Amino acid sequence: MSDERERVADELRRVREAVREKAFLERGEASRLPPVTTRTPEAPTLEESPPPQAPPPRPDGSAVNALWDTSKAQAPGLLARVARRLLAPFVQAQVSWNARQVQLDNEILGYIDSRLDVTHRHYDAVLGVHGRHIQDINERHLILQEELVAHVHDLVKRIDLVLGEAEKGRLSLEFALRDVRTRLARLEERLGRG
Repeated sequence: MSDERERVADELRRVREAVREKAFLERGEASRLPPVTTRTPEAPTLEESPPPQAPPPRPDGSAVNALWDTSKAQAPGLLARVARRLLAPFVQAQVSWNARQVQLDNEILGYIDSRLDVTHRHYDAVLGVHGRHIQDINERHLILQEELVAHVHDLVKRIDLVLGEAEKGRLSLEFALRDVRTRLARLEERLGRG
């Protein structure tokens, strides 16, 4: 049992010395580690984000919008006018289809613009929430780090106290043992003379 206690005491001494070396304390110096106080860290400063790039230009549909009505095309000559009257139902159908296609193209461009705006607003909100969450995590990490350092310093003080008390106890036991040996030797002398 005594060997086990001695082994544990040696291990504690080794750990204490290693901690003192890490804390830049000189060997043999009493454990007077400065008290560590924890703080609530401030929010980290964020790097300035680069200016947003200009979006690509919106497609220009003005040429299509101007030329969709084929019924306004001039027909030179008598034969062209006669052919135009004969083909009028087909030309009108083509004009209607062209008008609807141009309208659809304009609606698609409007939809894409509004969809991109909504998507960017959503991503900005998500990134804002994520950024605040990361800042909160960083603050908590710093607080836990400082609490861990304070806890290690407290453990070193406690280990020093335990080792100091163990050393006192060992010295007093050695003194008591010497005293018992001395008294026992005296008793043996008396008995031997006796």
